[in-house]
Amino acid sequence: MPPRRSPNHVARARRLRHGGNVAEAVLWNELKAKKLGGHKFSRQVPLGPYYADFVCRQAKLVIELDGSQHVDSGYDKCRDEFMRASGYSVLRFWSGDALKNIGAVCETILAVLDGRLIGDIVSTDLKFVFARTEQSGRECK
Repeated sequence: MPPRRSPNHVARARRLRHGGNVAEAVLWNELKAKKLGGHKFSRQVPLGPYYADFVCRQAKLVIELDGSQHVDSGYDKCRDEFMRASGYSVLRFWSGDALKNIGAVCETILAVLDGRLIGDIVSTDLKFVFARTEQSGRECK
């Protein structure tokens, strides 16, 4: 039986996990070992052609921490569309928020996991893209 993941994807995910992103390390400290509401998260998970910073597979939730290079990123819009089409909701925070206010970040994640956020939200400090139920047929390039 062939392996589930290609060795190249596994190696890249491992490199990303050890990349030295302080904001990701701070959030990972809150998510690992089912610390946040008993939900299991994985870090730097390959999903199709992309790598998600954090994933809760059971809840079909992707969490991304973004730096300033992600402002109005067309690439991120395509990523979000791919994740949605794959059945995942996407929750994006600024890296600075994870460093300065990890409690609020964790509370927002719990709100999504508990079903208290169920529609798209876009603001200056948060983006939540709820997974759609039907395919739109739209592709990003």
